[in-house]
Amino acid sequence: MKLINIGFGNMVSAGRLIAIVSPDSAPIKRMVQEARDRGVLIDATYGRRTRAVLIMDNDHLVLSALQTETVANRLAGEREADDGEEELE
Repeated sequence: MKLINIGFGNMVSAGRLIAIVSPDSAPIKRMVQEARDRGVLIDATYGRRTRAVLIMDNDHLVLSALQTETVANRLAGEREADDGEEELE
């Protein structure tokens, strides 16, 4: 299981991640509010501004204070590292 750092030492499973989206649009704001109401919202912002919303395959939403590009780059770096290990084997 590969984990991605989403800020402040918080990690999510890369295999369970469906999408990384910006929280600025109205549909995403509605999704966040609905997840909060249903009790499936995980706020990992430590009180800072939400800059990325991670949509997980188990219907949970995770809020991160990192930019969407930063999380995506960490995910891509994780996958590139995996590819490099496979070539060595």
